[in-house]
Order: sequence, then C-alpha cells, then structure tokens
Amino acid sequence: MWLRSGSGARRLLAVLCLLFSALCPLSPASAEGIAVRKAEAYFSDGGYQISADFDVGLNPVVEQALTQGVPLYFVTEFTLTRPRWYWLDETVAQNEQTIRLSYNSLTSQYRITRGSLFQNFASQDDALGTIRRQSATPIPAELLNGGGGFLAEKLLRKENSYVASVRMRLDVTQLPKPLQVNALTNNDWNLDSDWHRWVVRPDPSAQPR
Repeated sequence: MWLRSGSGARRLLAVLCLLFSALCPLSPASAEGIAVRKAEAYFSDGGYQISADFDVGLNPVVEQALTQGVPLYFVTEFTLTRPRWYWLDETVAQNEQTIRLSYNSLTSQYRITRGSLFQNFASQDDALGTIRRQSATPIPAELLNGGGGFLAEKLLRKENSYVASVRMRLDVTQLPKPLQVNALTNNDWNLDSDWHRWVVRPDPSAQPR
C-alpha cells in the first residue's frame, strides 16, 4: 500500500529507524561499558594459557574525567579452579593484571602503562584496543600448587575438568579521593564485565610422560 502524504512517509521512516535500532544495537566498539567478547584456555609450549577479548567503551562521564587528567586503572582477573563435590572448589591458579590509561593534553596522546612499561597512542580507540586483549601469565604444566598440595599431574588428566574465570573492571579505589565518593553513588563509574566462566578440559597431548 502506497502512502499518499509526505508526513505519512516520514512517520513510517521514523518507525522503521526505531525498529532497526532495536534489532541492530550499537557495534561493540562503540558500546559503553565492559563485556567479555571471547575467552579461551589452551595448551601451548608446555603450559596452559588463558586469554580473553573484551568490549571496552567509555561513557561520557568517564571519558571527560580521562581527558581532564584523571588516570583510569583497569584490572583483569583470571582464575582456574577444580570443582570438588566433597569440599570447596580448589584454586589451581590465579592471576591479576592492572593497566593504567592516561591522557596528556599537551601532546594529545593516550598512554597505556603496565608496570614500568608504557606505550603512547594517537587516539583513544587505539589505546582501548590494547586493553581489550588480555592474557594471563602462563600456567606451567609442572605447576605445584603449594597451598593445597595439588600436583600438576592431576591437572593434566583428561578425565578431570576445570572452570576458568575471567573478569575486567575499572578500579574506582585508585581514583582521586573526591571522585571515589562520587563513584560510589554514580553508576557511570561502574564499569565491570562481571565474571565469565567456562569449563576447560585438559588437552590429552599434555599428559605427563
């Protein structure tokens, strides 16, 4: 059925645009907040590697603070646990990494800092691109978990299964004190992917000899 009036056509176009927006949300690169896009655990070079890809986007409040000189600290946590029906789950390995993101208004550059290492970027998206890909410290196949006395040989048995978990969050405790108070009551500062968990089954080729 053809519409005879221009106003009717405009209304139909507006409705279609709203419908399209609902069905096709913003692309991950432009979305605000933190979410896990992909996570994996695999055996390589004699050890297990846990890595994750995140969608990381800053909302206007956090972005404004960054461009005004407030550094942001992103913390990524990795854990590998062994479920036990008779007791609490056992932590096989855990790792935490902190990345500092800052902006220099004089040079109009963003800086990523990991410990004593740093790298400069011309755009915010390039800097966030580095933050989006995170990998834990490799878990040696000969790992001996001194806390629970759990030998790595058990980790390599194919009949066992484990749970890998990953999470990234903005650490508001490292913000300047006045902002910390504001962050406790303002959801704009609550950038947290929450825990993403999946089952890991050891690679049979990693069996000890």
